[in-house]
Amino acid sequence: MTPLGERLRAMRDERGVTLKEMAAALQVSSAYLSALEHGRRGKPTFTLLQKIIAYFNVIWDDAEDLQRLAEMSDPKVAIDTAGMPPAATELANRLARDIGKLSPEDLAFLSTEVIRRTK
Repeated sequence: MTPLGERLRAMRDERGVTLKEMAAALQVSSAYLSALEHGRRGKPTFTLLQKIIAYFNVIWDDAEDLQRLAEMSDPKVAIDTAGMPPAATELANRLARDIGKLSPEDLAFLSTEVIRRTK
């Protein structure tokens, strides 16, 4: 599941909306919406994201958060390390190989550390 998919599911659950109801309102298939939630589809188009924001009638800050989550929800990431130090290529490959072995706590720690060091 992607960060955006997790948020969409939570928003649907909070409002008691089924996947089928939301899909019909957004004029997409329920299969597509399910795949979007589960990370089997890439991030939504800008237009679809705006429809989702309107559908849930979210306030400005929440709309910005959904847009940020959409940007961070591409389930098939490619990292171009050309021109970077060899350690960058090694780290990218190690993450690609082993990220599934990390606990949620380890992932949170690493994410926080990367954000802290790249500000």
